[in-house]
Amino acid sequence: MMAFLEINNLHVEAGGREILKGVSLSVDKGETCILFGPNGSGKSTLLSAIMGYSTTKVTDGHILYNGRDITGLTVDERARMGIGMMMQRPPDVTGVKLGALVNETLKNGHGIECDASLFNMEGFLKRDVNVGFSGGEIKRSELLQLLAQSPNFVMLDEPESGVDLQSIGLIGNKIHELINGKKDEKKGVSALVITHTGQIMDYIHADKAYVLMEGKVHSTGKPEDILRGIKANGYTEVSK
Repeated sequence: MMAFLEINNLHVEAGGREILKGVSLSVDKGETCILFGPNGSGKSTLLSAIMGYSTTKVTDGHILYNGRDITGLTVDERARMGIGMMMQRPPDVTGVKLGALVNETLKNGHGIECDASLFNMEGFLKRDVNVGFSGGEIKRSELLQLLAQSPNFVMLDEPESGVDLQSIGLIGNKIHELINGKKDEKKGVSALVITHTGQIMDYIHADKAYVLMEGKVHSTGKPEDILRGIKANGYTEVSK
């Protein structure tokens, strides 16, 4: 059976350099995969390439989503197919109000009606997207936008980074609902999650983990086992 997301021998350039050097991995339907790796290993570049951002250029390989080759599709085409992403540090969008962006997503997509109060974002709806937001506020804003989009496949780039202890519980629980569904709903989406600390794993059920180093996948296994190995011995031993 073909995976929901399948990456085959992906080579990607960013900033004029080859960052990904033949990455192959897969995420099954309803599966949550963790992506570990040291800084500069290409994790964020991989997510950006899957989303189709212009900052990346695929030079070889293919990205298959739900059986379709999406390597050449635009960002909005991929979003309409149900792919959503939370960036580690999204750009400020001056002149665009958060509430207007969320409402437009609901109107043009297949999103569900969402309540900003669930994310403590009621006072931010008339503010420009991300302008003057703290780290935790940006994460909550991104989650509100993802909820409006209601994607089938989500990518989260270090969702716990820059988040204070007061906010991590709220963000972690909302990510759990986004990925695994609420207790009273039979809902779950596929996910690829980058984490350095593993803290987000306290809130979501992760099925599989990959270790990305120097632009290549070096190992795969159970997320808890790999995280334990990284903490004990670093990435060098884990990649053997």
